[in-house]
Amino acid sequence: MTSSQSAEQAGREERQSPGRKNLVGKVSDQLRQAILAGDFQPGDKLPSEAGLTQRFDVSRTVIREAIASLRADGLVEARHGVGVFVLTNQMAGTLLLQPTDTSRISSIIEMLELRAAVEIEAAGLAAARRSPAQMEVIFERFDDLSVLIAEGKPTTAADFAFHVAIANATNNPRFREFFEMMGKAVIPRSSLQEGRPERTAAGYLEQIQAEHKLIAEAILARDEEAARDAVRTHLKGSLQRYRNLIRQS
Repeated sequence: MTSSQSAEQAGREERQSPGRKNLVGKVSDQLRQAILAGDFQPGDKLPSEAGLTQRFDVSRTVIREAIASLRADGLVEARHGVGVFVLTNQMAGTLLLQPTDTSRISSIIEMLELRAAVEIEAAGLAAARRSPAQMEVIFERFDDLSVLIAEGKPTTAADFAFHVAIANATNNPRFREFFEMMGKAVIPRSSLQEGRPERTAAGYLEQIQAEHKLIAEAILARDEEAARDAVRTHLKGSLQRYRNLIRQS
């Protein structure tokens, strides 16, 4: 085996290792707490990838994934060729939707687990059964959400409509009935912001929309497994974010 093949195999084993996932969570949690505690001020540049690798005694892969988690949470932004910078405290506060109610977050986690049981299969069925007209509606709802994110307007209703469009594309009315029964409560941030103006960090919404795009494209390609995987990734990411909130609370 050549050295490049050995390196490739080692990288593959690391990506598949449960221990690596634990390290990613540990590093991202410590960096997140440091940012929220004010150890890094808005506009500060985080240490370099090499510096973080040395500081946490982990691989570059772990650091990259931990930073990706912080970006998804709207806490940092990467500037190409420059580095990773801390965003404003205001954005961190809107992300965490303070004050957080742990009992309400627990309910959100339960809802996300239920959604996963329904929506993963719905995406696969939509990929297999959707009509051209239904596919057009899915992308229209996706575009509606993109416009609202760009304009800084409330997005919960549009997010809900996107998922309903996928449910309709299964051509099984029971999936739509599930969403109608659950209502907008299936969108996690709507539960934490109940009774207050909707405020969500732009970076967080952009990450969600990137995940939505992968779902829509898999359905367009009629790739049932890719559609299921895209929804699974989308909902698992949300679950992890809210589990982090429980730990921080």
